[in-house]
Amino acid sequence: MKETNIFNKLYKLICKDTGDRNESAKLIIVTRLLMLTMVAYSFFNIVLFQPVASTKGRIFFYVSMIVFLGIFVWSYYQRTFVSYCMLNLCMLVWVVVNVRIFGWNIGVQTFIFVLLFFCFFAKYRQEHFKIAYVLALLALRLYLFFYCQNNNPGISIPEDVINRFQLLNSFAIFWSMSMLAYFFSTDTQALEGKLIEYNQQLKMQASIDPLTSLHNRRSTLEYLEGLLTSAEHSVSICLCDIDFFKRINDTYGHNVGDIVLQKLASTFTEALPSGSFISRWGGEEFLLIFPDTNGDEAKISLETLRQKIKEIVFDGGSETFSISLTYGLVEYDFQSNLTAILKEADDKLYLGKESGRDRIVF
Repeated sequence: MKETNIFNKLYKLICKDTGDRNESAKLIIVTRLLMLTMVAYSFFNIVLFQPVASTKGRIFFYVSMIVFLGIFVWSYYQRTFVSYCMLNLCMLVWVVVNVRIFGWNIGVQTFIFVLLFFCFFAKYRQEHFKIAYVLALLALRLYLFFYCQNNNPGISIPEDVINRFQLLNSFAIFWSMSMLAYFFSTDTQALEGKLIEYNQQLKMQASIDPLTSLHNRRSTLEYLEGLLTSAEHSVSICLCDIDFFKRINDTYGHNVGDIVLQKLASTFTEALPSGSFISRWGGEEFLLIFPDTNGDEAKISLETLRQKIKEIVFDGGSETFSISLTYGLVEYDFQSNLTAILKEADDKLYLGKESGRDRIVF
């Protein structure tokens, strides 16, 4: 528990703002974490290499740790951008001195990639600055490479010690770049996730009827066009309409009318075969699509549906009432276009209305 409190205090200390407005809180957190990484890195250098390093090397390690710890403390009294610039400057000087003292083979020059990575994440836009900084880092790395080709390191290091340098450098560099990627990509990924979710919601709103949660006319037409184009088996389509729905609204109110529509939507979903496509075509009209189903099979399903709907009792306030629907059913002939199929279903629906309602016309 005590250890947890120590880490919590350290985290709060790192996250403490500078007090300046309009500056990225995330940037100062990452900057301080990089400073502490360099402090820890210098400390491990002292521990691991002190037995074999010269006085000059030990002094360099101690000075490095003190400098990075100093700019960490200094970051609480300066603007975020100033702290960011100071960290970059100190790391660049540190890389140059490190390579000149210990040579190219220790791999410290790879820290230049950390600065390059940090630059692209830390600065918003400012493409000209980024390009210039990248070129400057490239020039520095080339300079160090050619310098080491023509000059011996200030301190000669045994092969096993060089390997320790390489291992420690690998851990420090991977940790630094992983930390940068994590902190600066988290918000982007979260924003992208929200954008995807928002687009899905918009797509759903554009394709779903808000009252009944059934497919709306637009999504139904898209589905039908694709279905009829690729149909290899029978497809049946039914256009149905609530009988005397205007009378229900006039007598019991539009709120009751909405309840009727919602109850019908749930009844369609429960009573019809699982592969059926159910949509609110408009007003009190519904379009029912039966893929891989011929007209006779669809009529059987509709008859079951018709009976279930007639058994529903609605509360009208002062009295209860029941409803019925009239159905116009057609089977796709693999020749007619979508407009012709829908017109045929509509004609049969009105034929059912004129011949007494509450029936299936096929």
